[in-house]
Amino acid sequence: MDLETLLFSQGFGSRRQCRGIVAEGRVRIGGVVRDDPRDELPATPGLAFEVDAERWIYREKAYIALNKPAGYECSRDPQHHLSIFHLLPAQFAERGVQAVGRLDQDTTGLLLLSDDGPFVHAFTSPKRKVPKVYLATLRHPLDDVQLTKLREGVLLHGESRPSAALAAVQRDERLLELTVLEGKYHQVKRMVAAAGNRVEKLHRERVGGYALPSTLAEGAWRWLEDADLAALRGDPLKTS
Repeated sequence: MDLETLLFSQGFGSRRQCRGIVAEGRVRIGGVVRDDPRDELPATPGLAFEVDAERWIYREKAYIALNKPAGYECSRDPQHHLSIFHLLPAQFAERGVQAVGRLDQDTTGLLLLSDDGPFVHAFTSPKRKVPKVYLATLRHPLDDVQLTKLREGVLLHGESRPSAALAAVQRDERLLELTVLEGKYHQVKRMVAAAGNRVEKLHRERVGGYALPSTLAEGAWRWLEDADLAALRGDPLKTS
């Protein structure tokens, strides 16, 4: 892979723009300026390079975890709020990274993003039944009747079949941990409403076997490494 193609694959602009970045001497590899766009490089995972003194690692596919704050829409063309892509380097949108499912603008927590189509499909398809764990702060105190309804299934407006939580656990008087397999529109909020309560705040804590790292600040992002991807897929052999 030549240097121009490398930058293009990592989202640094059009081929013409990437050619210009290289020719202007803005790229360094191993501390050495590389100004020939046709320079051949081994496009291997872990290849480090710098653009405008910022260090990057070559990744054939992007897998990202974002700790989404409230007030952001999971769209490149938001309607009423800022896009989550305002929180990410411009290269991600340029290389076609998209949200793996969506969180409402007022919902916080773990959001996955990738430019790997099969990966996105695997974690959004209802047929895959990927568990997602939410923490819901409720308006009214939670009781056993509501928990039973959520576990056994509640009928949502416009639906013909009940929706049941994989697990419903009371963490505090008004704090509910809810695990769902589906990804219906406003599902958690609608389920809680059908059970007789109301969600005031909603936070996604986990997708599959991957939990939002406690060290990842709100609005911050990180790359998902092999162990993280294995955890997502629930493969204990690869995460041990």
